[in-house]
Amino acid sequence: MGNCIFCKIAAGEIPAVKIYEDELVLAFLDIGPINFGHTLVIPKEHHESSSTIPEATAGRMFHIGSRIGIALRRELDYDAFNLHLADGTAAGQVVPHAHLHVVPRGVEDGFHWNWRQLNYQEGQAAEIAAKVAKRLGSALEK
Repeated sequence: MGNCIFCKIAAGEIPAVKIYEDELVLAFLDIGPINFGHTLVIPKEHHESSSTIPEATAGRMFHIGSRIGIALRRELDYDAFNLHLADGTAAGQVVPHAHLHVVPRGVEDGFHWNWRQLNYQEGQAAEIAAKVAKRLGSALEK
């Protein structure tokens, strides 16, 4: 994609501090890290949504992301890591190229995901699960 910053990074047109690269994915340090070592793992092929990434590439992204998380934990003395992928602007995706954040975490790093928690009404969870399972089944048949 012509104006995609991540495609330009993957093509070597824009510099990045690379952590890992193979034929399917590229991992590089985020320029605005939550914590030092915060890494982005991208498919080298342009995909705006995680739903269009081929299964082998998506699997590779998460495999490499988890290995980077372990390396960050061990080498930079973090306690844990988050893997985060936002799909769409409403989910917080800023760059329209699918990317997996690997965020190293410390017990007292001061960063908090602001999760809210809702409660299902009686029968609502089962109804939603049935609808999603049906849609998923027909989507996987295609």
